Amino acid sequence: MNRHDVTERIVAERIARKLSWAEVAKHVGKSKEWTTAACLGQMTLDAQQAAVVAKLFGLTEAESAWLMVTPAKGSLSSPVPTDPLIYRFYELVSVYGTTFKELIHEEFGDGIMSAIDFRMELKREPDPNGDRVNIVMSGKFLPYKTY
Repeated sequence: MNRHDVTERIVAERIARKLSWAEVAKHVGKSKEWTTAACLGQMTLDAQQAAVVAKLFGLTEAESAWLMVTPAKGSLSSPVPTDPLIYRFYELVSVYGTTFKELIHEEFGDGIMSAIDFRMELKREPDPNGDRVNIVMSGKFLPYKTY
């Protein structure tokens, strides 16, 4: 057994139990975005959070222990994603990545946006021409230091 096996079990159990990620997040006490990432193997749960997830999905003690192990980050199976939805994010970075970089550097200086000190909110935005996906990402600015 490994973390990937536990992730697959969680996904299967969530479907079988007809739970939404928002419902899982309410039980865990964190945002739906963070909770989903954690259940998909990209974040580390503490003992209390792991116990809640284990109970929700009927995980064994051994499976629950994997939820508390620091994961290897990155869940894509190839450098260029093939899933159409995930590919759109790759396309966004390909088209707008230099724009993000230029505007962040102009506004903040030489540095990066943290993916560690990071928040995200995803919600549906009703639109008469077809609903829109609204994603707000907020990462702490980390300036490069001189030494």
